[in-house]
Amino acid sequence: IDVKITGNAGLHARPATVFVSVAKEFESEVRVQYGSKIANGKAMASLLKLGVEGGATIRILTSGPDAGEALKALKAAVESGLDEEEEATESPADTRIWTPESNGRTILGVAAAPGLSIGRLFQFRATEIVVNDTPGESIEADQQDFQKALKTACEQLSQIQDAVLKRGGKTEAAIFRAQQALLEDEDLGNEVMNTIQAGHGAAWAWQRAIEQRIKDLQQLDNERLAERAADFHDIGQRTLHLILGSDHSEIHLPDEPVILVAEDLSPSDTARLDPKRILGICTASGGPTSHTAIIARSLDIPAVVGAGNAVTEATDGIICVLDGSAGKLYVEPNTADLQSARSFQISLHIQRDKEFGSRFEPALLTDGHRVEIVANIGRVVEASQAVEAGAEGIGLLRTEFFFLERTRPPSEEEQFKAYSAMARSLNGLPLIIRTLDIGGDKVVPYLPQPNEENPFLGVRGIRLCLQKPELFLPQLRAIYRASVVGPVKIMFPMIATLEELRAAKELAEQVRAELNVPPIEIGIMVEVPSTVAMAAEFAKECDFFSIGTNDLTQYVLAMDRMHPALARQVDGLHPAVLRMIDQTVRAADAAGKWVGVCGGIAGDPRGAAILTGLGITELSMSIPSIASLKAYLRKISKAQAEKLARQALACTTASEVHALPLPA
Repeated sequence: IDVKITGNAGLHARPATVFVSVAKEFESEVRVQYGSKIANGKAMASLLKLGVEGGATIRILTSGPDAGEALKALKAAVESGLDEEEEATESPADTRIWTPESNGRTILGVAAAPGLSIGRLFQFRATEIVVNDTPGESIEADQQDFQKALKTACEQLSQIQDAVLKRGGKTEAAIFRAQQALLEDEDLGNEVMNTIQAGHGAAWAWQRAIEQRIKDLQQLDNERLAERAADFHDIGQRTLHLILGSDHSEIHLPDEPVILVAEDLSPSDTARLDPKRILGICTASGGPTSHTAIIARSLDIPAVVGAGNAVTEATDGIICVLDGSAGKLYVEPNTADLQSARSFQISLHIQRDKEFGSRFEPALLTDGHRVEIVANIGRVVEASQAVEAGAEGIGLLRTEFFFLERTRPPSEEEQFKAYSAMARSLNGLPLIIRTLDIGGDKVVPYLPQPNEENPFLGVRGIRLCLQKPELFLPQLRAIYRASVVGPVKIMFPMIATLEELRAAKELAEQVRAELNVPPIEIGIMVEVPSTVAMAAEFAKECDFFSIGTNDLTQYVLAMDRMHPALARQVDGLHPAVLRMIDQTVRAADAAGKWVGVCGGIAGDPRGAAILTGLGITELSMSIPSIASLKAYLRKISKAQAEKLARQALACTTASEVHALPLPA
């Protein structure tokens, strides 16, 4: 069949990831023809090398036992847009650009992320690995080393993707899913294995294959696709370090915040940057649609790309002004220009400062109804950051950060110190600690788990904790010990049955009695339909509910929220999900229990208004959303929120909910 690529950017990394994902669901061979070129539809690099432009027509050919079904599914995927969302590549319409008073030295680049920053330059120079063709002890050993490195690299990218997704960057997280797809490219893996089989070293074989694919992409006329060479370089270096057992450490920055300058930055390096330590980014290469630029925008870091060699030749440590909206780097501006830039910088933040200035005021609606605004956090330092941002407590502490990326589980004492430190920094505000929520979808080296067909329906959350008391009991002890320091509450994840809740509460009570400390509130995450269906019964046996709309949505709609071909449809504002929330709130109200929401829609104005109208009393969100969300809620009334909620419940599709007029 012939189908038209609907996205303006063509068949670049993220839509190609979706295409490959769909193709791999079928046994049949899948080929894609574009002009005179033919590619393997199950291999990312092969697809990208076609250089398919937006609006172009491709021919899909299938052959095998399920060829008809494959063709139908791929046609539907392409026609639906391959989950492509056009991210903004330009500054907002009202963005102002600073104009210096003098004609000092200016380096011209391309505007990548808006904003003005002033600071010292820090030149980052990545160390490229020189690889010699040195085979190991045996072909089999080299092939095993390569496959192990490939698996580890995929796991690392999965962790980065998960971290970015939790930060709210759905589009940015898709970048790292695309990189995983590149690593899983069957043509790439087979080529490296065959090269090793021919007597070459694993590192040399890998680098040779990656460099050829980088060269292929750089030769394409499509600028968007040519930029994907950076992704191949990123995964190439990551895997090469793992094959060689060398250090692939993060960028080491000076103590003071800086404007980071580099020939280019890999997407994974950019995703790990701390916005508090990076004033701006300026790279010699890259474009406004590069993955580095996309991530910089999501982190609210001003960025200029494509500035050429002049920027890498600039003296380390000099004072500069970077205007991400104009795409310019002003080198060593004079005193008058620096003063002008600082004044301009202040004016840009006036609106944000107004919201931030009122961040400690409660979210009182115009008719006096109050909604508690709290934060989702995943690290110790974020507790104090949340308070400073205006949070009225912590609605969700993800404790997984203690257990991941280490070779042994954390001790009770280590956890106690962390929970206590957070409780103290909250200074009397509530801290809701969710017990360990890992399973088949998250890998920890000290906890071997069998492969599961569907890890989201397997041993995860409270099921894992009940099976592994050696992990669960020390965490419960640490939580109860910390409860003496401040108002701490326990929340159990992925509760699906009353038996699970009762078993977890029994262990908790056993620990409490042993420690001889006062009881604390125990709540549950409402994430699965069975909990909603039994909400009246659950409300009698726990103190509060916190609805995790991200997981609840995927279970209600039977769609994996990480699935590249379905992610767009996993919408927490779908009427089916909203009706589940409404049912939960009504059951809790009848029992005199409160309900919070800690999923992604809580930090969105539309979601927050609907949830408030449904009777949710606590909204837990990412830290950057707190001040602006509070400011929004102060502009609406409870009656307006209830009207919007009734309208949303009466809708039949998520798009209808999104089309409802938002009260303001």
